[in-house]
Amino acid sequence: MSLTIGAVAAHFGRDLTRGLAKVERILDGAREAGCDVLVLPDATLGGYLTDLREPDLDDLPPPLEDDAPELRRLVALAGPTVVCVGYAERAGGATYNAAVCLTGDGVLGRHRKVHLPAAESRAYAAGDRFTAFDTPAGRMGMLIDYDKTFPEAARSLALDGAQVLACLSAWPASVTDRADRLPQDRQARLFDLYDSARAAENQVVWASSNQTGTTGSLRFLGQAKVVGPGGDVLARTSAKGGLAVATVDVTAEIARSRRVLHHLAELETTAYR
Repeated sequence: MSLTIGAVAAHFGRDLTRGLAKVERILDGAREAGCDVLVLPDATLGGYLTDLREPDLDDLPPPLEDDAPELRRLVALAGPTVVCVGYAERAGGATYNAAVCLTGDGVLGRHRKVHLPAAESRAYAAGDRFTAFDTPAGRMGMLIDYDKTFPEAARSLALDGAQVLACLSAWPASVTDRADRLPQDRQARLFDLYDSARAAENQVVWASSNQTGTTGSLRFLGQAKVVGPGGDVLARTSAKGGLAVATVDVTAEIARSRRVLHHLAELETTAYR
């Protein structure tokens, strides 16, 4: 199945109305590029935290319930496009750093960020699962930024049948040892490394979005990309805003990558605790 996948690098802040208008413009551009799947950043609706070590708890992203008008608006905007978008989800008295995958027909899948870095746990509760889901673009799974640091996260989704993994990020430059230039930053190198490694080790197609610009003390890296099942970067953006677009015959490319070495089939699960 040939898919055109778009991964977004863009800045989103607290203003939900402005954020939705920006999403609409990005969606228009993605449709012009022929995108079947569009992966927006983590915290697209409402922006991210102001700091990872000492987040301002009086300036948090506005949490949204499942029936929030902003999410209903996204369903209306999506139409036939499979759209993954990040937001702060309010459910059961807790707030999660969350992502939702939807089309004009409604919600297809959800994910709550499992791995919370630094002091993010002061703002969010942690999710507890990785679950793949079916979409018009095939079986997919989602992760949220720090989740991709842990190989088990992407592996769980691949073992659950996901062929396209979307990783939505608000991934900043290093907060302890920031480089003068973003491409030389340690976190920029790790961001790229994880994207290629997770695609290659699971032999899946990987779409990685990210925030750009600054929020509080955090400076985001951009570097959105689409990666093939061999770990090869098919399209990418710079640190500035943009849309990375690649057309991939997902089924054929995954089959080709697994023709001799099939990592999931050859996994010796009995050797692991």
